[in-house]
Amino acid sequence: MGDLLGVAVLGAGRMGADHVRRLHRVVSGARVAAVADPDTARAEEALGGIEGASAHTDAVAALDAPGVEAVLIASPGPAHEEALLAAFARGLPVLCEKPMVPDSAGALRVVEAEARLGRRLAQIGFMRRYDAEYGRLKSLLDGGRLGRPLMLHCTHRNVSSPDHFTSAMLINSSVSHEIDAARWLLGQELTAVTVLRPAPSAGAPEGLADPQFVLFETERGALVDVEVFVNCGFGYQVRCEAVCEAGSARIGEDHAMVVTARGGAGKDVPQDYLVRFADAYDREVRAWVDATRRGRVTGPSAWDGYAASVVAEAGVRALDDGRRATVELAPRPGLYAVPGH
Repeated sequence: MGDLLGVAVLGAGRMGADHVRRLHRVVSGARVAAVADPDTARAEEALGGIEGASAHTDAVAALDAPGVEAVLIASPGPAHEEALLAAFARGLPVLCEKPMVPDSAGALRVVEAEARLGRRLAQIGFMRRYDAEYGRLKSLLDGGRLGRPLMLHCTHRNVSSPDHFTSAMLINSSVSHEIDAARWLLGQELTAVTVLRPAPSAGAPEGLADPQFVLFETERGALVDVEVFVNCGFGYQVRCEAVCEAGSARIGEDHAMVVTARGGAGKDVPQDYLVRFADAYDREVRAWVDATRRGRVTGPSAWDGYAASVVAEAGVRALDDGRRATVELAPRPGLYAVPGH
């Protein structure tokens, strides 16, 4: 491995282009070696003339480009399985954006392929684990000062949803972050899901069940509820309150700058996740680069990606038929730690 970790970025959409910028301008110890996107112009635009980096239309070709020592996958979810397996075949460490693989069967194939290697190569992009507020809440819960966690109350709001968004995507795209955060914060697997649907908001597109109220049960009796509202119209908000036997703790209270001027006072409300979690993304990629350069793999694992897919599928079943859906996970290979570690 050279002085700078050569990274191939797969996908040059909004997320991929932001990661190219982050690797080139923010994170030390790495360089962009290649970018792949089916749209050649978009790949070249994301590169922006970075010296020594190549643009590709084929993801696998980018993995074989000169100087590539690691892979950051930011392509659409359906392309992730092929890219992950190709990276594994080449022994390349991977940071893969969520969902690791959209369907649980494909996610399990990735887990089994990595387990056959006998070592971890993949870190999955659940960036909330790198957010400073989430980190403090995790430390507080692990320290035990508030006693056993009984409930998590979560809020996930977006200004508006993309045109292609479906009712199921409120769970398998938006709430997937809460799924991982709950497993990590509580150190427990989620065992069942119930989804309630209030009357749709007038701001929701025709046919979209928005908002939704999602209730998760855990293996040791805690409850996690999530209000997901992807067309709230005013801002991007993510909040979480842990209620424990001896106290509670709440994060995400919009600690933004308050501006006072003639006629009143106000504060900015983030409009999307790239603003709210900008620092978390920086921390995540920096941690991945640092660990990879040391020959280590840390952070959310392929098992975490698989578990999130299974829970999300159960949530979609619960949404579709209105009944409580149980979560059935495959046996966890010894390669992977229990939730929360």
